[in-house]
Amino acid sequence: MASNVLGALTPRAREIVQTARRLLEEEGPAALSMRRLGDRIGMRAPSLYEHVRDKRALEAALISMGFEEQAELFSRAIHQSEDPLVSLAAAYREFARRQPHLYRLMTERPLHRELLAPGVEDAAALPVLRAMGGDLGRTRALWAFAHGMVILELNQRFPEDADLDDTWRKGIEAFRTMRPA
Repeated sequence: MASNVLGALTPRAREIVQTARRLLEEEGPAALSMRRLGDRIGMRAPSLYEHVRDKRALEAALISMGFEEQAELFSRAIHQSEDPLVSLAAAYREFARRQPHLYRLMTERPLHRELLAPGVEDAAALPVLRAMGGDLGRTRALWAFAHGMVILELNQRFPEDADLDDTWRKGIEAFRTMRPA
């Protein structure tokens, strides 16, 4: 997938963000220091600031990329399925399981929306909103359910004998039977 976020950056900034993404995926959010990133690229950390304003801007670029990826995954999920809720839940779960460090970066602290690429958060939410019939409250409730399930799974908080697929099915079924506001 071509990233609009990356396309908007200078070549050097793009290299920095792509390297940060690899570092994030390999070692997690705690590894994202400008010093570590500079070492990985072969630049002194202060030189990075000529291309990326600060660490928050770097994280916002990574989060924006994550939202772009989610938007594409979620759109495909609802367009290629007879059961959009099940497909969306599977896409959300797979996104988080495939790249848990990016998922955590996107969800575990305050979101600085003013630093995100314009429209990326809305683009990721739109397929979910459509699947929920345009009901924003139900959409947020579904997201809260999916996030809770995913974070508990990533943190290995369920008992070993828990049937998570069954739990997901039951949760989705509850949303299917919930009356719109």
